[in-house]
Amino acid sequence: MSDQDTLLAVIDELRAEVRSLAARVGELETQLQALAPHVTPPVAPAPVTADASITEEELLAISAAIAAFLGVRAKIRQVRLVHSATWAQVGRVHIQASHRVH
Repeated sequence: MSDQDTLLAVIDELRAEVRSLAARVGELETQLQALAPHVTPPVAPAPVTADASITEEELLAISAAIAAFLGVRAKIRQVRLVHSATWAQVGRVHIQASHRVH
């Protein structure tokens, strides 16, 4: 069997796999459409009011943090203020975990 025949066999196997995956995706989409009336839509976040606007300095700090994290300059498309108790809880856990227990 030549390299070309092996390559053609692999391509045929890949095409068969893609067809089976496409069929599976079709089945899942059909099941999702059947379940759609029973699923409640997600709640939209509350709009940010004018008094909770983000200053230019805060936006620059966010941009710098993202650039430092990603290692590249990224374009910020949207910034929203999210009020969540999760951040406070994570902060408390971090502080408590930093204490040494003897």
